[in-house]
Amino acid sequence: MTATTQTSNLDSCIQACLECLKDCENCATACLNSDMAQMMSECIKRCRDCVDTCTLCARLMMRSSSVQAQMCGVCADACELCAEECSKHDSDHCQRCAESCRRCAESCRQMAAA
Repeated sequence: MTATTQTSNLDSCIQACLECLKDCENCATACLNSDMAQMMSECIKRCRDCVDTCTLCARLMMRSSSVQAQMCGVCADACELCAEECSKHDSDHCQRCAESCRRCAESCRQMAAA
């Protein structure tokens, strides 16, 4: 893998993390503000975990941390759990979140394996 490709993959993964954290934060907020917040508690929890892992993962990649590959693996796990939960719900924000989580998980898995 060339340095240019590696930088491009890194930039793509950082962007995927940032988009995912935005969609997860929006989803958690929408669930909290809904009449069904209690029923959506697992969705909210997983979104919040995903926001935190995506934030840390992006920051570690931005600084070329020696633990970024491990964090990308953790982030991918959190994203997959969140996507699994959000995909159970019909609301647009949950479906958007699930798709964003799947994209982020895929990108993070690639970075973790690099």
